[in-house]
Amino acid sequence: MAQSPTPAAGRGYLAIPGPSVMPEAVLNAMHRAAPNIYAGELPDMMPGLVADLRRVARTDGHVAIYIANGHGVWEAALANVVAPGDKVLVLATGFFGHGWAGMATALGAEVEVMDFGKAARVDPGRLAERLKADASHEIKAVLAVHVDTSSSIRNDMTAVRSAMDGAGHPALLMADCIASLGCDVFEMDVWGVDVMVTGCQKGLMVPPGMGFVFFNDKAAEVRAAMKRVSRYWDWTPRANPQGFSEYWNGTAPTHHVYGLRAALDLIHAEGMEAVWARHATLARAVWAACDVWAQGGPLRLNVPDPDWRSHAVTSLHLKAPQATALRAWTERELGLTLGIGLGMVEAQDPAWHGFFRLGHMGHINGHMILGLLGGIEAGMRALDIPHDSGGLSAAAEIIAGR
Repeated sequence: MAQSPTPAAGRGYLAIPGPSVMPEAVLNAMHRAAPNIYAGELPDMMPGLVADLRRVARTDGHVAIYIANGHGVWEAALANVVAPGDKVLVLATGFFGHGWAGMATALGAEVEVMDFGKAARVDPGRLAERLKADASHEIKAVLAVHVDTSSSIRNDMTAVRSAMDGAGHPALLMADCIASLGCDVFEMDVWGVDVMVTGCQKGLMVPPGMGFVFFNDKAAEVRAAMKRVSRYWDWTPRANPQGFSEYWNGTAPTHHVYGLRAALDLIHAEGMEAVWARHATLARAVWAACDVWAQGGPLRLNVPDPDWRSHAVTSLHLKAPQATALRAWTERELGLTLGIGLGMVEAQDPAWHGFFRLGHMGHINGHMILGLLGGIEAGMRALDIPHDSGGLSAAAEIIAGR
């Protein structure tokens, strides 16, 4: 049996799908005394910071920043364009699609959910049929999660947009990119997304605490026609600030701003296309190892089609309670924390112990992924979980460019 790690025995590795690993440059930027929020470098950096956020989202549109997590920007986005009684259509491919639907319901919207399961993408044909049936255009917005962190499904937002356009439907297309921004390819303007929400703690590599809503002129026009939007969630002053405090509707999350500035510097120094390519390669390395292990045992990838898989997170299944046992072993013996199988089954169901997730987002590289996979293989060996050999070699071949 391996010896349990001690505080002096190397660094732990948090391989959950967010919060992600934080770069030293980000943590160092945040490690400072509180700055002046009325003048100086902090207010002065905001125009450039907003411009660089747009570059990550690939948009020339508007940006509103909130002191909030992903659930907060779900509500912020809805509050600006959906009034009580308005109808929204939610395309669900996992736990977080249903979560956004629940938020819309709580705000008084009439919510219809199209559930595509937890292992398949949104079917654009079904969507087109539903929108064509809405001849009076009662549906005001279509909500879709680009990457659902629970299932690791990556939806084809261009196909969603094409289905909407083909049906001649004017609804807003609203995308949750909390797990995907800065990891999976996302082109807000080119893909015709009207509203997009994300958080700072995954591909943007900043500790949790900030959320962002990006929106285009079409969405701004919908906001302008709203009879009422709560003062705090209103994106108009945040996206068109007359002073530094209006970015935040009050005091700024000062240290997060410094961290975000450092993170954006890292992202743009690498280049968005290079960031996307790195995530794609490392994701394929994870899948290659898992495919080999699966040939000799019960492990399986939740998403069967590689084209449907996220490059930021991978959801996996073992026989219950093997997944929980594996997570416990890697954390106890290696300091390696794997993600729980969130939302795949109810937590009180024993089958819950058969799912786990790997986060491979943000500040990651090849040796980290090989260490992650090596830890999983060691755990399966220690726990006598059947698996075929050669998973690490298969991952190394991908990382080596073979």
